[in-house]
Amino acid sequence: HVQLVESGGGSVQAGGSLRLSCAASGYSSNTFCMGWFRRVPGKEREGIAGIGIDGRTAYADSVKGRFTTSKDNSKNTLYLQMNTLKPEDMAMYYCAAGDRWSGGLNRDDYKYWGQGTQVTV
Repeated sequence: HVQLVESGGGSVQAGGSLRLSCAASGYSSNTFCMGWFRRVPGKEREGIAGIGIDGRTAYADSVKGRFTTSKDNSKNTLYLQMNTLKPEDMAMYYCAAGDRWSGGLNRDDYKYWGQGTQVTV
């Protein structure tokens, strides 16, 4: 049974930083592509960062240069370091895992989803 659990969300002032974590269980994180998505009420879920099995990464233009995703396969955990946060970054953030890579930001590539963690800026 695959499970993804996000943590690390919270409230931060504009310009501040947060690090989100996504603990995976039920599979090894080095066998799936993983990604981060966010959703603002009334809008579609947006892919913002992805990391492939080989470690390649992809970022949405809206976060490029400010957000960094990484994973620790020994801990089966995915991370999203978010710096220079802006009010428009406020959203519910989700991690996801899947076995396809078409750029890392495509929702259709991901089969498993966490419940989300709220980020308020």
